[in-house]
Amino acid sequence: MTKLYLAIPCYNEEDVLPETAKKLREKYSELIKNKKITKDSKIVFIDDGSKDKTWSIIKNLHKNDNIFSGIKLSCNRGHQNALLCGLMTLKDCADAVISIDADLQDDINTFDAMIDKFENGCDVVYGVRSKRDTDTFFKRFTAESFYKILNSMGAKVIFNHADFRLMSKKALQHLSDYHETNIFLRGLVPMIGFKSDIVEYERSERLAGESKYPLKKMLALAWEGITSLSIQPIRLVTSTGIAVFTLSIAMLIYFLVRYLTNATVPGWASLAVSIWAIGGLQLLAIGIVGEYIGKIYLEVKKRPRFIVDEFLNSDKTSPELKELPTADENRTPTF
Repeated sequence: MTKLYLAIPCYNEEDVLPETAKKLREKYSELIKNKKITKDSKIVFIDDGSKDKTWSIIKNLHKNDNIFSGIKLSCNRGHQNALLCGLMTLKDCADAVISIDADLQDDINTFDAMIDKFENGCDVVYGVRSKRDTDTFFKRFTAESFYKILNSMGAKVIFNHADFRLMSKKALQHLSDYHETNIFLRGLVPMIGFKSDIVEYERSERLAGESKYPLKKMLALAWEGITSLSIQPIRLVTSTGIAVFTLSIAMLIYFLVRYLTNATVPGWASLAVSIWAIGGLQLLAIGIVGEYIGKIYLEVKKRPRFIVDEFLNSDKTSPELKELPTADENRTPTF
């Protein structure tokens, strides 16, 4: 049997958390009954600096049922860092960890298939959406374009896979060797290698509450993924610069010929357009290069990606707990 932990990032999820906990508890009871997972498996919520009652709900769940555990970050660090916190904190606690969002739009009934593939030797099992019929045309088009653009730029990601996946202890140990400050787990995990597989599922609607990833955050995540995993944008700037320079040489020859043949005509419009076009390209190039320089600046600082404030866990045998504070301790380990 597999000792399975769930890592569930939460940010202002007080509306959805009680129903999520109920459904996950029922699923765990089923898995334990069918001898798929051990009785000391855990459901772990990671509070990413929520401003509502999320942490209070997590503490009450832990108090009433020790199958629930909680990790509280010292402040909001974003979904990717909160998820990474859960994975790194739990990597020594379980045989495998499944990451899933608190809204349970991902199908928890695929846990069985994920565990089967893990027990058959897979170190990473990706949850992949079989279709996007419930999405709007805009959402479907932009999401699928995002995966295609990333892959075309050399960042190998799993098509239609978000952050719903199972990772073995071995895979998590090697994930801990990646120390990037700019985190995009959908691109980092495939880099680890090892045997992997997929399970397909249909994504459902949120149980309650509103999505914490509006269009603005989705675009920011997409840009983070591209610039964290690929230098192709800089290469595109270089290619564009070469093309513009080549064109300028051709235009110089053209104007010189026109001048020597006394066929020059005042060209205010073409001159103005050229200045604006080249100026715009220069600003774009500076912006993209500046984005990468900014990321280098953040990386060399080596600031902690997250700080754990509290860790609620009744599993006292876990070696990781020796380095982590309980709810009554004041130590705050950094990662």
